[in-house]
Amino acid sequence: MTTPVPSGAPVFSGSGSDVSRRLDGLTNAVTAARGRIDDEILAPAEMLSERATERLTLSGEHTIVALAGATGSGKSSLFNSLTDLELAGVGVRRPTTSWALACAWGPDGAQGLLEWMGIPARHQVSRMSMLDRSAEDTKLDGLVLLDLPDHDSTEVSHHVEMDRLVTHADLLVWVLDPQKYADAAIHDRYIRPMASYSDVTLVVLNQIDRIPFEQRDRALADVRRILADEGLPDVPVIGVSATRGDGVDDLKRELAARIRAKSSAKARLTSDIAAAAAVIEQVGGSSEAPGISEAARRTLDDALVDSAGVPQIVEAIESSTRRRAALATGWPVLRWLGRGGDESSDELALGGDLSPCLLYSSPCPRDCRW
Repeated sequence: MTTPVPSGAPVFSGSGSDVSRRLDGLTNAVTAARGRIDDEILAPAEMLSERATERLTLSGEHTIVALAGATGSGKSSLFNSLTDLELAGVGVRRPTTSWALACAWGPDGAQGLLEWMGIPARHQVSRMSMLDRSAEDTKLDGLVLLDLPDHDSTEVSHHVEMDRLVTHADLLVWVLDPQKYADAAIHDRYIRPMASYSDVTLVVLNQIDRIPFEQRDRALADVRRILADEGLPDVPVIGVSATRGDGVDDLKRELAARIRAKSSAKARLTSDIAAAAAVIEQVGGSSEAPGISEAARRTLDDALVDSAGVPQIVEAIESSTRRRAALATGWPVLRWLGRGGDESSDELALGGDLSPCLLYSSPCPRDCRW
């Protein structure tokens, strides 16, 4: 049963001014693009908007960490080592990882996250009943740890479950082994395409005890080189032996620091939103809508005035007004002689259908004879 969130309590510190604002912007972009961009392109962003909204309403005190890797990489052994549990002890027996298994440290809010991710109750383990002997800097309170299906499984359903849960994880831990740490299957399908998620990515080189001690640093450096070539130069790489315990405390310290910072969920959502927005931007463009400058507006106004013949009318009215003024104030003889001719439209050279009074509303406000 989902633990209710107290009304008015901030679920994620600062989310109202950061993640939520970005999410609102993505939602508005999808709405504005509807009917202009193909629905197939908008569908992932729309689904992300719904998923992110749900994540923001669930526990902000927990960090979802997913262990992902190939068959034989030792994910399940690492899961056991981090939880101090044996999977057989909770009734789950599997030679390979077929379905996700979850272990939650702390019950408050975690149940809602597990239901949201669709983890069956039989695949959920609570860490609260266990005596935690960890040091303070390796305590994992607030962790929801997932052991994902093998990415290279021959079962299609395993791929579907893996891909689905990868989108729900706040922090991704890619578990590699010494024999296949450069395997193109995991690098080309997952790690390289998710280079923009480097802030929420860790890489573990498991089974490091199989590498001679003097060659371990070289192997870790080679993994870092591969990641740098794929656009993830800053991702931490930790050497671990899940069976012997080498490096496990180092991994716990890294996870504990991320959990205490409570930033992984926000960072993951921010990366998701940025990636979805980039797709829409690539298709729809990012240029501002063209407008009309003030100079262009004046040029357009002048052209419309010219096309309407306004300057000619003004010039004709000016000439007519001067002539009428001369007739009214000049020498009486010349004034009498100048009264000949038509003072209407012929005088203005505008044609019989036009007169200066057309500049006014009808009837003429001056009540003149035009």
